[in-house]
Amino acid sequence: MVPAMNRTSLLTSRRTFLLTSSAATLAAASQSFARSAGFVAPPSPRTRVFVASSAPDGILACDWNPHTAELTPAGVAASVPKVAWVAFSPGREFVFSASELHSFAGKPTGEVASFRLAQGRLEALSARNSANTGTCHVAVDRTGQMLLAADYTGASAASFRIREGELSEPVWTEHYTVHGPNPDRQEMAHPHFASFSPGNRFAYINDLGGDSIHIYKPDPATAAMTPAGIYHGAPGSGARTLHFHPNGHTAYCMNELASTVDVLEWHKADGSLTLVTRIDLLPADYHGPTRGCDTVITRDGRFVYFANRDDNFLYSFRADFHSGALTPIARSSCGGKTPRNFTLDPTERWMLVANQDSNWISIFARDPATGKLADEGRNVAALAPMCILFA
Repeated sequence: MVPAMNRTSLLTSRRTFLLTSSAATLAAASQSFARSAGFVAPPSPRTRVFVASSAPDGILACDWNPHTAELTPAGVAASVPKVAWVAFSPGREFVFSASELHSFAGKPTGEVASFRLAQGRLEALSARNSANTGTCHVAVDRTGQMLLAADYTGASAASFRIREGELSEPVWTEHYTVHGPNPDRQEMAHPHFASFSPGNRFAYINDLGGDSIHIYKPDPATAAMTPAGIYHGAPGSGARTLHFHPNGHTAYCMNELASTVDVLEWHKADGSLTLVTRIDLLPADYHGPTRGCDTVITRDGRFVYFANRDDNFLYSFRADFHSGALTPIARSSCGGKTPRNFTLDPTERWMLVANQDSNWISIFARDPATGKLADEGRNVAALAPMCILFA
């Protein structure tokens, strides 16, 4: 694995905040960090944040202060092992998790679980077997009535009905058999990501192993899924994630194995996807190991960000709202090793990055007017962070 950037190493020694730091010291340092980024720090209510962790205690709790950029560890929210992803219901009453297991409840599958959010705490409601092993992602439809799960090592996907936050047994399952040309990473299908379209008429399963995105028509009332087509990416590219731009017709597919992004035209009539252009995320002089990771789009659609692993950077772009076309701004440090997921806080003034192999979350100031991310951030300890979810 390629070492993290030198700038990141310097930040590690100067700016890492340990769990054992006193609250007073952490608060003072956070206020100083916010002031250095140009923000005033008035008193503010804190926001609960949940962090999926691949450790045994799989959902961690933190408190976030947007005025000081202070992220304070607040213990274990739920003792669910090897959580790869967490997602809210539309009304933020319930949280759903995917556990990347090889066995659950006596069966060779991963685990899908649900929780009620009550005063910042997670109350367990249900836990179900997915279709197969290695459940790495879950997505809730826009009505809150159904959940999709992707099983990476099991080459499968499943759907579940949701009633008052509780999950049914799997309603629909699919096992994928197509695989790509990369013998190390595409020896079989690897479903990696589930999503629903704007308007909720279509659902998508990204298959990294098969270089494709499977398209379905979901029925939220029953959680049934009907095939509606397939998007074929470049051979060996590894379609990892899919995110829709707020303009209502553009989508971005992150290709993990090639570190490229397919800018797609989304056709709302039939749910199909067509390639508009393909963007290379890597610097021209970089030739080492690389894995594209994830995508963040601002609420107003003016800026789009991508994360890349192994050479470990964030890449900022300005987006034309009407066309979805991207213009590069700059690459910058992700703050650590192996960014697994990253997200903007609700104010969109701060970018938080879950650096899985560094065991910390990196925080960077963001200029909302220019979209630019700060070159330097600071780090808060979190064991094997996989996904960050603001309550």
